[in-house]
Amino acid sequence: MSESVSNTQFFKVEVEQVDSVKTIIEEVYNALSEKGYNPVNQIVGYIMSGDPTYITSYKNARSIIMKAERDELVEELLTEYIRSNGWPGMNDEEEEEDGDAE
Repeated sequence: MSESVSNTQFFKVEVEQVDSVKTIIEEVYNALSEKGYNPVNQIVGYIMSGDPTYITSYKNARSIIMKAERDELVEELLTEYIRSNGWPGMNDEEEEEDGDAE
């Protein structure tokens, strides 16, 4: 007993990899598609209601999507939509944050 008390034990915590919001959306989209759901409808349902049952548990998609805040999901989707349409202003984010809105 005295031997186990005198030795230091080590405990290693596995650090959970932080996924980007883009990766989260992609993984959830793919899982929903594979299960035959309309991924856009299901993701919108989740974002609007906050109810995780809109997302399948297949491939841990439900747990994965809850790693991001819903406003982060909306921001990522809207940012990609704006970029894909070539609308100007996406590079002005830093200036907008520093300046006052008029």
